[in-house]
Amino acid sequence: MRILLVEDEAAIANFIAEGLQEEGFAIDVAHNGREGLRLAVDNQEEYDLILLDWMLPGASGIEICRAIRKVNPHLPVIFLTAKDTVDDVVFGLETGANDYLRKPFAFEELLARIRVLLRSQTGEQHIFNYANIELDLDIHQVKKDGVPVSLTQKEFALLELLLRNKGKVCRRTRIIEKVWDINFDHDTSVIDVYINFLRKKLDSPGKPSFIQTLRGVGYRVNDDA
Repeated sequence: MRILLVEDEAAIANFIAEGLQEEGFAIDVAHNGREGLRLAVDNQEEYDLILLDWMLPGASGIEICRAIRKVNPHLPVIFLTAKDTVDDVVFGLETGANDYLRKPFAFEELLARIRVLLRSQTGEQHIFNYANIELDLDIHQVKKDGVPVSLTQKEFALLELLLRNKGKVCRRTRIIEKVWDINFDHDTSVIDVYINFLRKKLDSPGKPSFIQTLRGVGYRVNDDA
């Protein structure tokens, strides 16, 4: 899942970005309103959710939210702001935001709101089962035959993407967009490395690989696994 964070305070932006990356999200960060507006509008189809500060240099969060709603009425937006009156909350929601979180806030609350909003917007599952593999988003755990398997954040995010799209091919460009952030150099050979990591941890001896390769196209979970 890929999130755009628009926040001009570097310490807050780094804190949120690092926390969400540890939870398996791919994060793009814009440090001013102009950059945030450009990313939000030009790349809106790539994002699953936007975290938006209200008071930004260059363009306000309100302006960005309005611009997003013109091109994408359904993209989830959460305001993160020190503006905390009832009128501010109402105004932010009426502008088109889905939720509103007052600064300072606990990271755990932000994470919970993100997960709830994603589920409500997309009908998202929190547990994915396929063959002998179970992935639980809420506790960030993967099991094989009922036994926990230790995955890195990128391995977890890659497996989540494949399971969300079971029955479909995940093309290499989509994997890069959803699992790695905008600053990645787009050398897609890293995908092969992480696919091999997953296979070593999830495949069973004598059975087809859990992940099927479609050469020149991408990957999908294997129907015969």
